[in-house]
Amino acid sequence: MRVVLFTLLALCAGAAHAADVGKPAPDFAVADSNGKSHKLAEYKGKWVVLEWLNHGCPYVRKHYDGQNMQASQKRWSEKGVVWLSIISSAPGKQGHSTPEKANADAKQYGSAATAILLDTDSKVGLAYGARTTPEIVVINPEGVVVYSGAMDDKPTTDQADLKGATNYVDAALTEAMGGKPVTTASTKPYGCSVKYP
Repeated sequence: MRVVLFTLLALCAGAAHAADVGKPAPDFAVADSNGKSHKLAEYKGKWVVLEWLNHGCPYVRKHYDGQNMQASQKRWSEKGVVWLSIISSAPGKQGHSTPEKANADAKQYGSAATAILLDTDSKVGLAYGARTTPEIVVINPEGVVVYSGAMDDKPTTDQADLKGATNYVDAALTEAMGGKPVTTASTKPYGCSVKYP
């Protein structure tokens, strides 16, 4: 048990730098909730947002129940950004989802994501060192990470805190897509831990 735990911690520690700002985003190939495969390399030339998702997490629920996440998804998707929600919870762990459940949740919450990726073997989450739900990574058209961290600056589960919060993702995309450096390019993500194997 200790060896397994140490190995997992080592993997997470090693991957923690994979989504560092200014570095190339790790490529991946994973199926979405409709069975379609998505490779990051296929989106070269486009802006991409990765959002780690677990609808059982109260921090995620804050953003979805308050329509904050969907508003950002819609706003940026309309501008040509590819928004990929990723479920990295392992089978048997809280937050794990079947394709049917993921699609039902997407409909229930009004998700405007481009696709919901089912990272059932947690390889994408570990490759990016994703620690929490929600956690966000913004990737530029050259495949380089320009933002990594929290959705906003209010690390609570209270929907009331959405009002007046600084939406780091909106700010990063606005600046980066406008040809400006991202003022706040890295923040500490907050939320529920990603439920790895």
